[in-house]
Amino acid sequence: MRPVMRVFLYDEEGNKFFGEGPCRLLHGVEKTGSLRAAAADMGLAYSKALMMIRRAEGVLGFSLTETTIGGKGGGGSRLTQEGKKFLQQYETYRDTCYQAGDRIYREVFPE
Repeated sequence: MRPVMRVFLYDEEGNKFFGEGPCRLLHGVEKTGSLRAAAADMGLAYSKALMMIRRAEGVLGFSLTETTIGGKGGGGSRLTQEGKKFLQQYETYRDTCYQAGDRIYREVFPE
């Protein structure tokens, strides 16, 4: 049984600001065109979802989403170009960590 690995990004004070929750939320924004709908699909209150996004934006120093007209369930949102690039970079980093973790696990605990 392999241990579960979780990949998070931390700010300079050591506070977690990005991980799988915000990643799923941003994918939901891409899918639905609405932060509100993406939050509802995840079972999150809109205010919690907005706080997650704003916290990450504050640490990163750029906007991840922008408001648009329309969208499923009301006000629309979409990822900014910087948001798309950051999401891709995060997922590449996460996948690399998973692969490295699996490799190390197999070295330490051969089957």
